[in-house]
Amino acid sequence: MLACPICSAPLHAVDNGVACPANHRFDRARQGYLNLLPVQHKNSRDPGDNQAMVEARRRFLEGGHYAPVAKRLAELLAERAPARWLDIGCGEGYYTAQVADALPAAEGYALDISREAVKRACKRNPQLTWLVASMARIPLADASCQALVSVFSPLDWQEAKRVLSPGGGLLRIGPTNEHLMELREKLYDQVRDYSDDKHLALVPNGMRHAHSEELRFTLNVDSEQARADLLAMTPHGWRASAERREAVIAAPLKVTVSMRYDWFESERHA
Repeated sequence: MLACPICSAPLHAVDNGVACPANHRFDRARQGYLNLLPVQHKNSRDPGDNQAMVEARRRFLEGGHYAPVAKRLAELLAERAPARWLDIGCGEGYYTAQVADALPAAEGYALDISREAVKRACKRNPQLTWLVASMARIPLADASCQALVSVFSPLDWQEAKRVLSPGGGLLRIGPTNEHLMELREKLYDQVRDYSDDKHLALVPNGMRHAHSEELRFTLNVDSEQARADLLAMTPHGWRASAERREAVIAAPLKVTVSMRYDWFESERHA
């Protein structure tokens, strides 16, 4: 199932890690995850979210603010009942753990390029295979997963297609143009619109758009810590001016949460 990120050969268990026939070896960290991100595939010393961003996201999500988002995600995956699934860009594992709870009999994998995120994520469910890895070089075999999950994460569509089995599917969750609109209006003089469906142009041949739905609710962010964490876990935390960020943290905030769920299926071979 696991594939070497250097030569793509199968990985097998050895001592406290995994290795391929060419003797590329990867050790398991004491927290339980496997680091399958070779140094030559990194674009910085510690790519991905840093510790502060990971902790902000963890606190905010543990506060239950996005619980309806995770609940609907788990329901949609449970309806499809994959035998093996992968969360691409799992972050600190909040959504991953809820998918795992909804699919207790399935074999679950999760990856993120951020070591800080995966170090925290792997504590949530030791039964899952947690990986520090690049979504541009997913260390899994071809056609090995019946379901992929991508929550607020960039996607390499060709890699996603490669690891999907025929008839399997990818569930992508991303914000609509209305998401956090009230926050954006407080932070910027002019709020930029963006297309809710621009990702559809990236879907490769051999995958079809099979289902789409939206989830929308109003959220009261009632503590200074939660407002600070919300800013820290979004790009708005560094795009907006310090003065406007401080004003948002100081005052009660009511925002729209608006998500789009898209299910893409890999076409079955004739």
